[in-house]
Amino acid sequence: MGIQLETSLLILRPWKESDLKPFYALNSNPEVMRYFPGCLIQEQSDALAHKFQRMIETQGWGLWAVELKQGGDFIGFTGLNAQPSQFSFSPCTEIAWRIQQKYWGQGLATEAATACLDFAFDSLKLNQVVAFTAIQNTKSQALMQCLGMQFKDYFNHPALDHTSPLQRHVLYQINNAQFRHAQFSQTKTTR
Repeated sequence: MGIQLETSLLILRPWKESDLKPFYALNSNPEVMRYFPGCLIQEQSDALAHKFQRMIETQGWGLWAVELKQGGDFIGFTGLNAQPSQFSFSPCTEIAWRIQQKYWGQGLATEAATACLDFAFDSLKLNQVVAFTAIQNTKSQALMQCLGMQFKDYFNHPALDHTSPLQRHVLYQINNAQFRHAQFSQTKTTR
């Protein structure tokens, strides 16, 4: 079935067939998909959800569906994805997220991503986790920085050619010590 993570407001869980419709709504929203090559059609969106679920079934973890504890609404996905060979910095494990627009700015992506990093370092014993996005995506970069991730480099995404304005990406990374320091610092500032 796969591992499930819980936070105070969220459940990160394996995928259900009932997630397909709201997942397609997420993937067909031009604002959500602004820093991707394009919106997904229904078949592409469904295939992606099924791929994410197979990852979880195979290894126990992956890119989880995220739902609100209160009300059970599907709000997107957050999780970890092994990248064995695609990038010059592979092998690596990336953290990724995509949240419905109406839930932006509420700290939910940060809460979900923090749970994933905690799992990555405590349970999987990873040495580091990376995140990347198009250089134009300053909101995702702000979230990476909020998590305590450090800017590492610029790179050209190998799946995008030189004609794409999204080809140039930023790479961030974090290790366990950096993550724990960021968590400690946030705890001190919220007291």
